[in-house]
Amino acid sequence: MKTTDQVYKSANKAYNKVASASHEASEVLGEKGEQLGKTQRKLMKECCAYISHNPIASVTIAVVGGFLLSRLFNSYD
Repeated sequence: MKTTDQVYKSANKAYNKVASASHEASEVLGEKGEQLGKTQRKLMKECCAYISHNPIASVTIAVVGGFLLSRLFNSYD
């Protein structure tokens, strides 16, 4: 019976360690997700402001980027 109790206690201890580590990891991931969301909103706001203040430059950047991407993807034909 002692061996069974020892195995049970060891398994329970290991389970508790894994549960604790997974809980901590989920908290950290949740915090990082919130930080990424804030960063995304900030960048989107800055991007929209840039486009509003520089419409010609924004269109030029989009056209050049599209042209370069089309050349890149069509160069292998």
